[in-house]
Amino acid sequence: PRLLSFSAAELVRAAPGPLQPYLRLMRLHQPAGTWLLYLPCSWSIALAAAPGCLPDGRMLALFGVGAVLMRGAGCTINDMWDRDYDRKVTRTASRPLAAGDISTFQSFVFLGGQLSLALCVLLCLNYYSILLGAASLSLVVTYPLMKRITYWPQLFLGLTFNWGALLGWSAIRGSCEWAVCLPLYVAGVMWTLVYDTIYAHQDKRDDAVIGVKSTALQFQEDTKRWLSGFSLAMLLSLCLAGLNCSQTFPYYSAVAAAGLHLAHQIYTLDTERPEDCWKKFASNRTVGILLFTGILLGNL
Repeated sequence: PRLLSFSAAELVRAAPGPLQPYLRLMRLHQPAGTWLLYLPCSWSIALAAAPGCLPDGRMLALFGVGAVLMRGAGCTINDMWDRDYDRKVTRTASRPLAAGDISTFQSFVFLGGQLSLALCVLLCLNYYSILLGAASLSLVVTYPLMKRITYWPQLFLGLTFNWGALLGWSAIRGSCEWAVCLPLYVAGVMWTLVYDTIYAHQDKRDDAVIGVKSTALQFQEDTKRWLSGFSLAMLLSLCLAGLNCSQTFPYYSAVAAAGLHLAHQIYTLDTERPEDCWKKFASNRTVGILLFTGILLGNL
């Protein structure tokens, strides 16, 4: 993982100067978020594979490209809404829009380009999936506003970020089998509530000053109890999804391993140390990869 994030940051630094603000706007130098968007897609694609078969490699690649583009588009929308807030938060003050490296108009044009390319990816799928994918756009556009309205913006991020859990299955099977897709989607949403609450603890002091809401501010001292509840709900949902598509022993072993990883994260989390919050947040990629591996082996 160190190597991967290192290479992404290096890639952005090595890019031509005028291109760098755009790559930073789509957070190409911080691949953790792209992984967290992609992994629920990969679970869904792998679960939809026929028993004894490997998941569809072309679909995994298509969704990988889609994840980079849609996460980039989401970050661009987020920064366009939040540029005035971002200037007031230590961690985000250097973002391209907040720092004035690019104009709102330039970022709007760039957003159009990212969404057009993402549409090209979506059009490679079946009709059901195209409609399902298009339905998520309203979430992508509105979720950055939620932190102004509710203490639960992490829930809305979860609803947005885990759409791939529905889309992956329908891309393979032609429609959603709700007995599998719904628990998988719920598991993803619960997972997002875990990692994004941890993430939000980095900014809670600045957020409280500028009036931005988050689950970190909502839960405060009770954070670990809430995170434990979300983790339990995630694991139960994964078990339900597995039962409904006849998964085998390796799958449940991976669910157990993911549970141990989450328990360790929550137990050792220091919500007062931003660098520890970032480390725990980024380590969730391991949780997602564990589950993907379990589905893969369970299917074989």
